[in-house]
Amino acid sequence: MEKVYEFYIKTTPEKLWAALTDPDQTAIYFFGNSYLTDWSVGSRFTTQNPNAEGPLGEGTVLESQELTRLVLSMTALWDESVQAEGESRIAYQITQFQDTCLLTVTHDRMRVDTDAQLYGGWPMILSGMKTWLETGQRLTTPGSLRYT
Repeated sequence: MEKVYEFYIKTTPEKLWAALTDPDQTAIYFFGNSYLTDWSVGSRFTTQNPNAEGPLGEGTVLESQELTRLVLSMTALWDESVQAEGESRIAYQITQFQDTCLLTVTHDRMRVDTDAQLYGGWPMILSGMKTWLETGQRLTTPGSLRYT
């Protein structure tokens, strides 16, 4: 199964890339979570939250083309049901249109009946990112309250 999300964000590729890769910024819009990695191809990563008992996800950086494309393999760890789903893939594609960027997120390599927890948070995450980049404000969503 494949899920594709497209968001137009009034920002620059540099600011959008930083929002995707800077752990201090991901914590703002990604339910308090931060990626720990150096973002080099082949590097491992973990997704951490200071209020969680352990890592919430782990995987490998598959592609890293600064300012344009980032692809990760990912295994979710926050719940036994999503951990049982195994590894999936997340691709971030940045396309610039003058003063706006199109962020396309493709989450694929999932079973047809994959637990919706695995992909259901994307609208909240991406809305939070858009709000952060355009206004400098945090967006309150059900997901953002999970580990507070």
